[in-house]
Amino acid sequence: MATNIINPAGAASAYAQAAGRILGGAADAGASGASGTATSFADLVKDYIGDAVNTSKVSETASLNAISGKADVVDLVTAVNEAEMTLQTVIAVRDRVVQAYQEIMRMPI
Repeated sequence: MATNIINPAGAASAYAQAAGRILGGAADAGASGASGTATSFADLVKDYIGDAVNTSKVSETASLNAISGKADVVDLVTAVNEAEMTLQTVIAVRDRVVQAYQEIMRMPI
């Protein structure tokens, strides 16, 4: 019997965590003022990059386990699909950041 490498509700919990961070950060910023308890944008980006790297590592582990016969094919497909979606999200965010930078650079002084 193969071990379950990926939580089937991983995407749903990731979205819930992201919503909690965003809503929690907005609520903290409004309630605490300048006390600094709100999450900064840099911290938020750093957390998401860390999550993307972890997703990639889980996918690699699932691939290695599938090659050695220790994982189920469903776990492998799920892990690879989750890593692909994460990569597409990172690329989309990067493209939007580059687009925003180009717009700023086109602004007249």
